[in-house]
Amino acid sequence: MSAAPRPIAAVSGVRKTFRDEAGRERVILDGVDFEVRKGEVVAVLGPSGCGKSTLLRILIGLIAPTAGRVLSHGAPLSGIHAGAALVFQSFALFPWLSVEENVRIGLTGRDVSEADAAARVGDVIARVGLSGHERATPKELSGGMKQRVGIARALVSGPELLCMDEPFSALDVMTAELLRAEVYRLWSDGDTGLSSVLLVTHLIEEAVTLADRIVVLGANPGTVRREIPNTLPHPREPRSPEFLRMVEKIHDAVTGVHLPEEEPAPAPAPALPGRVAIGPFVPLPPAKVGEMLGLLEILADHGGEMDLFDVDALTEWDFGRTIAVVKAAELLDLVDTPKNRVVLTDPGRALVAAAPREKPLLFRRQLLGLGTFVTVVRALARREDASARGEVVRDLLAERLPNEATSALFETLVNWGRFAQLLDYDAPADELSLFGGRAAETDG
Repeated sequence: MSAAPRPIAAVSGVRKTFRDEAGRERVILDGVDFEVRKGEVVAVLGPSGCGKSTLLRILIGLIAPTAGRVLSHGAPLSGIHAGAALVFQSFALFPWLSVEENVRIGLTGRDVSEADAAARVGDVIARVGLSGHERATPKELSGGMKQRVGIARALVSGPELLCMDEPFSALDVMTAELLRAEVYRLWSDGDTGLSSVLLVTHLIEEAVTLADRIVVLGANPGTVRREIPNTLPHPREPRSPEFLRMVEKIHDAVTGVHLPEEEPAPAPAPALPGRVAIGPFVPLPPAKVGEMLGLLEILADHGGEMDLFDVDALTEWDFGRTIAVVKAAELLDLVDTPKNRVVLTDPGRALVAAAPREKPLLFRRQLLGLGTFVTVVRALARREDASARGEVVRDLLAERLPNEATSALFETLVNWGRFAQLLDYDAPADELSLFGGRAAETDG
């Protein structure tokens, strides 16, 4: 009985740290075991900042790990993985070179004759659907065509492993869908010599569309949470019940670590007086409570309604900040914004008129209408001591809102939650907990 083939590329016990501008060590990856086997498409899925791209670059030798082993076909990797090629998110084309010349860059350092190089370049350009555009420069190409050039450049050397770092995120939806199908065709037709594909993405649907195996990473630091086989037959139909069930399964794997399903309640709890319906998990505009209260007071002093530009003229904020504060107040149903007007709502008027000790309670009622706050509060309440490391909550935010700046979102969550006496935050220990009865101190 023959032994199973060695993985094309693998890491074992990999740890990667960087130092930030203040000289503090940041752990990006910790204790990661991961491999890509022959004949498979693997997707690495996780929130922004979880180390997906770092893992890819370590796997093919572009950067070295701080600790752990990197292997190529079972042997320690020395230098760049000879059988791997990389497609970048940003196309990374040379603007002064033609399509043909950009593709030929993929043969740099290869011992091939001029005739062989010309044949390879012509063949791969045809395979990615760029015949007739050989002499065009990048400025003459659409985004989808530029990424086809990047794919052709990666394939021209005949790699066994094609690594793709969020390759479709800069494209419109339809172009991205077409290129996903194109990549799968290039891998599956068997004529390119390509054995395996490694796709880094934060899009669950993209992972389910392409991958045979989906590896879910957690963040802060990056660790492998779960590996899920995807046995859906190709071609995969995104609207089919089977596809949607797999998407739901992956979503549960990503978020279930923090948000286990709730036990059914015997009866719904009565709503607080004046409380709005719970909304979805949405980003929080980067505005502080003090700024929102200042906005409400300005409106109250001017009859409860003003032009947005007049509001901006009365503040010391730049216009972008004014927009953020207004959006935050609108999200909490404290103001409405018909056209360019900013109008106090009834909850906004009540908050302005309330005594200082009553303001946190009224603000809390508005926060508990946001799915974002309800989710965090429930997650903390499920924990034995009703607290969690800040990185755990930042991880939750990154998973649910992968396109948002997690640190800024966490800072806003803490600012609003402390004023509302929903949350406590111990900054030196980086620990977030449910409010413990102390009067909240905020920085406004």
